[in-house]
Amino acid sequence: MNWEVLALRYARYDRTAQENFLLPVADAHEAMPMDYFVWALRAPDGRVIVVDSGFDAESGGRRGRHLLRPVEDCLRAAGIAPEAVSEVVITHLHYDHAGNLGIFPNAVFHLQEREMAFATGRHMCAHCIRHPFEVEHVVGMVRALYADRVRFHDGEAGIAPGVSLHRVGGHSDGLQMVRVRTARGPLVLASDASHYFANMRREIPFPIVFDVGEMAAGWRLAKKLAGGDETLVIPGHDPLLRRMFPAAPGSAGEILLLHEPPVEWL
Repeated sequence: MNWEVLALRYARYDRTAQENFLLPVADAHEAMPMDYFVWALRAPDGRVIVVDSGFDAESGGRRGRHLLRPVEDCLRAAGIAPEAVSEVVITHLHYDHAGNLGIFPNAVFHLQEREMAFATGRHMCAHCIRHPFEVEHVVGMVRALYADRVRFHDGEAGIAPGVSLHRVGGHSDGLQMVRVRTARGPLVLASDASHYFANMRREIPFPIVFDVGEMAAGWRLAKKLAGGDETLVIPGHDPLLRRMFPAAPGSAGEILLLHEPPVEWL
């Protein structure tokens, strides 16, 4: 069974290149904005799995992020009713990936057990590590757990025919990637294993990183899971995706069809 994979852009943030690399780069002051996405996997039988839940207006506003439209509106524009979604993969618990849990009242959440331990453990005593987390989002996941709505995974796990999760760590200790069988091959939603194509290509991590060694290993794992095809590895925040992949008709370029071949490779 082959899945469709949609990237839904919901927010944007203007940055410079140096903000996106742990090491100095030659073009430090070049504009290098960040896009924010959630993803939707759609099977031929209509089954939908949402990957990540984005940030809400309140938490994004406190951090100066520009919300283009609420995540629930993005989903509805793609023909997906959030209240009808039964499964949501949370790649990690940072604010821009684990907000809005409440818009999925009937969903179970797939999470690495290691990520929950990380977000509620001793490392959160350090402000520099806990800064990308929002306490209310973490508490929301704890509430979902106590409502029997969390499915924990340890490393690699299949959650549907053609859909598997792979713990990679690096950016956050329990970060997981999603591998999806599509008509053009095994597509890997790398999430924040690499924010941009350039992080992988230059082999320079994004500055928010818990384990640099695991992050570097994650780039290799992503390519391996994609069968060695770079066009099948999708970074978490790169605006280049909107130039590389076709858009859904009528979406004004805000819904990308990642299961289709790239129209341009940059």
